[in-house]
Amino acid sequence: MQFKYFVALTITCLGLFVGCSSSVREETIEVKASNDPLTMPRTMLERYAAGEPMGSEATSFPHLVEEVRETDPARAEILESGLREIQDASPSARQALAKALLVKLQPSMQ
Repeated sequence: MQFKYFVALTITCLGLFVGCSSSVREETIEVKASNDPLTMPRTMLERYAAGEPMGSEATSFPHLVEEVRETDPARAEILESGLREIQDASPSARQALAKALLVKLQPSMQ
């Protein structure tokens, strides 16, 4: 009877060791942070264009515009006037205004 337990225990231990001996492949994944200051405004505009209502993020509009102004003053002006227009518009008009502003903020082809 003890022999059966010994064999069962041996087989179990061998199975555990074989299962544990497989090597784990390590991989480094590089996350590329976007340095584009228009990333956040575009994300918000895409949500508005999809019909989401404007929330408390509207308080961050001036800060977003200033970040864009540091690298692209022309687009900052477009963004500032467009966001002001979206804020002042009725909820039903915001979706179309956001879509139009997204088009204006597209990178220019050189």
